Amino acid sequence: MGTQEIWTSYHKDIKNFIFSKVKDEQVTYDLLQETFIKVHTKLDTLQQKDKLKSWVFAIARYTVLDYFRDRNVLVEHYDNEVMEEQDSSDHDEKDCLHGILKTLPKKYRDPLFLSDIKGLKQSEIATQLKLKLPTLKSRIQRARKMIAQGYVKCCDFTINEKGHLVGEIKNKEDCKVCT
Repeated sequence: MGTQEIWTSYHKDIKNFIFSKVKDEQVTYDLLQETFIKVHTKLDTLQQKDKLKSWVFAIARYTVLDYFRDRNVLVEHYDNEVMEEQDSSDHDEKDCLHGILKTLPKKYRDPLFLSDIKGLKQSEIATQLKLKLPTLKSRIQRARKMIAQGYVKCCDFTINEKGHLVGEIKNKEDCKVCT
C-alpha cells in the first residue's frame, strides 16, 4: 500500500485524533501533514503490514508528543489520552505497557513519564515535582523495574541472565493485565 492509499484510508481518523489532543485546527493540519511526511519517508521500515493502522496512529501519537515536548507542555491525563490505543482488535506490547503503567503508583509513574516519554532532564523533573534529585532517580529506576516485572506477571515473560526481558505477548484474552 502506498502513501496515497494510506492517506485515503486514515487521514480523517488521524486528523480527529490529533485535534482531540491539541484542540487547534491550524496546529492539527500542521501535525497531520508532519505525520504523513513521516509515514511516507518511513513506509519502507514497516515490517508487519497487518499492523499498518496501529503504526500510523503511533506515528501520529509521537508527533503530538513531540509538539507538546517542544513547547514544554505537561500533558495531563496521559493515562487515557496520549497513550490510548486506537485499534483495539490488535494486541501487542504497547497494550501491555499501557496496562502496566496504569497500575504503577503515581509517585513512580509521573517521574517515569516525564523522563522516558516526555524526554525532560531529570534535574528539571526533580524541580517540577519538588523532589531531591537522588530520590527522583531512584523512583525512575524502580518504575523501570516495575515495568519489567509487569511484563513477567502480564504475559509470563522471563528475565534472562543479562537482565533482558524474553518472551512473547500472549493473546489478549490470555493476558492478565490487558483483559
